[in-house]
Amino acid sequence: MSDQIKFIVDNLNKEPFRKNYNLITFDSLEPMQLLQVLSDVLAEIDPKQVVDIREEMPEQTAKRMLSLLGILKYKPPGNATDMSNFRQGLVIGSKPVIYPVLHWLLQRTNELKKRAYLARFLIKLEVPSEFLQDETVADTNKQYEDLMEAFKTLHKECEQLKTSGFSTAEIRRDISAMEEEKDQLIKRVERLKKRVETVQNHQRMLKIARQLRVEKEREEFLAQQKQEQKNQLFHAVQRLQRIQNQLKSMRHAAADAKPESLMKRLEEEIKFNSYMVTEKFPKELENKKKELHFLQKVVSEPAMGHSDLLELESKINEINTQISQLIEKKMMRNEPIEGKLSLYRQQASIISRKKEAKAEELQEAKEKLANLEREVSAKTNQTREFDGTEVLKGDEFKRYVSKLRSKSTVFKKKHQIIAEFKAEFGLLQRTEELLKQRHENIQHQLQTIEEKKGISGYSYTQEELERVSALKSEVDEVKGRTLDDMSEMVKRLNSLVSEKKSALAPVIKELRQLRQKCQELTQECDEKKSQYDSCAAGLESNRSKLEQEVRGLREECLQEESRYHYTNCMIKNLEVQLCRATDEMKAYVSSDQQEKRKAIREQYTKNIAEQENLGKKLREKQKAVRESHGPNMKQVKMWRDFEQLMECKKQCFLKQQSQTSIGQVIQEGGEDRLIL
Repeated sequence: MSDQIKFIVDNLNKEPFRKNYNLITFDSLEPMQLLQVLSDVLAEIDPKQVVDIREEMPEQTAKRMLSLLGILKYKPPGNATDMSNFRQGLVIGSKPVIYPVLHWLLQRTNELKKRAYLARFLIKLEVPSEFLQDETVADTNKQYEDLMEAFKTLHKECEQLKTSGFSTAEIRRDISAMEEEKDQLIKRVERLKKRVETVQNHQRMLKIARQLRVEKEREEFLAQQKQEQKNQLFHAVQRLQRIQNQLKSMRHAAADAKPESLMKRLEEEIKFNSYMVTEKFPKELENKKKELHFLQKVVSEPAMGHSDLLELESKINEINTQISQLIEKKMMRNEPIEGKLSLYRQQASIISRKKEAKAEELQEAKEKLANLEREVSAKTNQTREFDGTEVLKGDEFKRYVSKLRSKSTVFKKKHQIIAEFKAEFGLLQRTEELLKQRHENIQHQLQTIEEKKGISGYSYTQEELERVSALKSEVDEVKGRTLDDMSEMVKRLNSLVSEKKSALAPVIKELRQLRQKCQELTQECDEKKSQYDSCAAGLESNRSKLEQEVRGLREECLQEESRYHYTNCMIKNLEVQLCRATDEMKAYVSSDQQEKRKAIREQYTKNIAEQENLGKKLREKQKAVRESHGPNMKQVKMWRDFEQLMECKKQCFLKQQSQTSIGQVIQEGGEDRLIL
């Protein structure tokens, strides 16, 4: 906590605050002063927050600060149950609440300035759906959303330009360099003009050179245009191929389609859509309205304390016990008719649930299909944008597979070489192990020979003796040097000790006298301290009692003020509702037809009548379609038979033409004769 306060004080003493606080003065600030400091810090982040809180109501101050902290995405420490304590502490200026807020704000001031600036333009205003039905309101809302998206893109571009590394000094340097190059080019042009003026027919030569340059530029432009047209032709050919493939697939799908299957499919879609419109969507809308009504009711009620929650829990437990008792009584009665009805009800509810689940699955499948189609089109567009070609098909895919096979053969060869290297490495490791084993065997044979000769460990002891003798000689040299040094050091220390003793003798005498005085002063200090502690304890207890009384009175005052404001708001809401109800009654009762048309009841009755008329027309259309279905199907069948008959006649005519080489057909009197 002390580190936190120190960080806050250091930042408040810097620019742009310059408060000149220290730890003691900052800790002794009153709640109103602390709230003013918090308001100043918020005003530095958002200039709209420049307010003197003495001229503002406490509820408005708390609402303003909480809204800005919500925009800045500040999360208070603790869980959701501590939010009421956080709001209350912010209203009364509690130090445990305000210190963490100040620490969080001062840690990331620049980031929060940017967030507050963006929030001014990117927090979307929620417009109710009934207002969006008006065309002007909908157009305005769409323009507002388009402007918001444009602001996002412009802000991103601005940030990219800021971070791209371009500076004004570099741009000025480039401009000055370009101006120098321009001056040099002007001078060179003037020199060339002077040279050309001495040549005969220089005007004609210049004209020809100008025409040559224009023709070259035109040639380059035509070559570029030719390349663009080639690319367009290539893309057009690819588009034509794609459209032809789509046409083939659609023809293939249409070849299998029959009127019966199309009618069945359309009837299924109509049934599904009618179920969604008449049953599913109204239920969901009703549930949403109930949830909204419940949430509005919860919001309109005052904040509940722990005692209110306990009372509600006790009421819920009582109601649950009553429900269980009623269920037991119903089970004890065990009426057979109600049992059968309950079975049917259960079956109907199960079927309705299955129906809803299948409808939801169908809706989800349709959404997935649409999403997948969008993804496929997006992926094809991306591949087209990357390399300007379609997805690999046919011969191109075969070539790609052959390339992969060649690469796989190269990979296998490299992998085989690596395996050979690994095998060679294993052989080398094995030879190393064998050499180590051979060395150990030779050492073992040497030890056995030494044991046979009666000099076991001779080689080892000889090596150890040589090593120990070398170490002993080094240690002896070091000992000789250290003994001489130690004797000289002892002499010096003895002389220093005798000098210090003679110098400290008078100081020791003074120290004894000062010790006696110190003991006397410590006794007096202990007595005075005990008196001070007793007096301070009494004053502290009185101060704590007074602080508790003041805190309780402040809380009562705040509660009464909040209750007063709440009742005022409820009265205003009721007045508005009463005014709306009186206006509706006046419009409904008045003899003026225009006033009656403005009434909500009249509008709803008009909409209901229009929908009923529309439903009647649709039912009549459905009836006409059902009645004409059978004759239409017969007519289709007759048309098919007629087509078969004509096809048969065509085949007969073709056969007749092919048989002219065999004989001659003569028609006389409605008869056909074949003459060979």
